[in-house]
Amino acid sequence: MSAGLEGLYQEVILDHARRKVGAGSSEGWAHTHHEVNPTCGDEITVGATVDDGHVHLVWEGRGCSISTASASAMSELVADASPADVHEAIDAFRTMMRSRGEGEPPELLGDAEVFQGVARYVMRVKCAMLPWVALEAALAQAESAAEA
Repeated sequence: MSAGLEGLYQEVILDHARRKVGAGSSEGWAHTHHEVNPTCGDEITVGATVDDGHVHLVWEGRGCSISTASASAMSELVADASPADVHEAIDAFRTMMRSRGEGEPPELLGDAEVFQGVARYVMRVKCAMLPWVALEAALAQAESAAEA
């Protein structure tokens, strides 16, 4: 990756870490999931609901700029998407994080594609994955409740 592109990616990550799209209180959300990265202490709770075929989410947590920016980019990408599209995005992000930064990031990830550079740093992958894992679990709860 060129130095210019890497700098742009870092700016997008820092911008999301400051803006925190989708951040709020998960109190009162029926379907939440809490994840912790024991290596660094980052933690996040994601609340998710499915209403009229659209996923709604909120997240709260504390941690490094990678984990908070990842939560922000995730929220921006999947807010009001269908559950199927959210699962597709989660799978694409997971695959990208396992790529060790090789290949092209999937276009469907929007701003979240900038985390491909993070995939080269094994110790940072968990930080970037934290909100996605929490969303996946909270969404599974919401979908199970909808089926019951």
